[in-house]
Amino acid sequence: MLVFWKARLVLLAVPKTGTTALEEALLPHADAAILNPPQQKHCTVRRYRNQLQKFFEQRGQRHLELMAVVREPVGWLESWYRYRARDQIRGTANSTADISFDAFVEAWLQDDPPAFARVGRQSRFVSEEDGALGVDHLFRHDRLEEAVRFVEGRIKAQLDLGYSNVSPARDVHLSDAMEQRLRSEAPEEFALWSQVVAARP
Repeated sequence: MLVFWKARLVLLAVPKTGTTALEEALLPHADAAILNPPQQKHCTVRRYRNQLQKFFEQRGQRHLELMAVVREPVGWLESWYRYRARDQIRGTANSTADISFDAFVEAWLQDDPPAFARVGRQSRFVSEEDGALGVDHLFRHDRLEEAVRFVEGRIKAQLDLGYSNVSPARDVHLSDAMEQRLRSEAPEEFALWSQVVAARP
């Protein structure tokens, strides 16, 4: 999470959406940064409201606007699946190396997912306590350049964006039956994606 106090902007880092690379490019321009531990780095809207908003926003001043990047739901889950298949964690409870993508998605859909599928939900990350969207500026992962241009305009600086936390290559396929189940049981994820696509066609 990065705070640009003078620009009145907070970048919330939704995991697996390219925001690590964006954070690295923006870090020299930030007024405050939370890079570790991971749970704080990936600060949700609700956590920001409950724990950090009063700290960064002075009484009587215009509030800081929140921005985030989200990803198409199947692609987002695929990225998590590939990331957790890396050799460094093979054999651990978080590893997906020996399970299929269908099995990963099925586990993720559970109310209490096993460790390897416990990756949260994008819709919850960017939502307020009442479920309403809590982000002022929402961008598409497949058009990350639009987020870059937006931030450049706010901080009045040009960025050199690289790549970080790239998931290892792996042939991944989701069956039609499991995709239908995913869409049926996690409609809020697809509704969020449809919302950002409609706003940024």
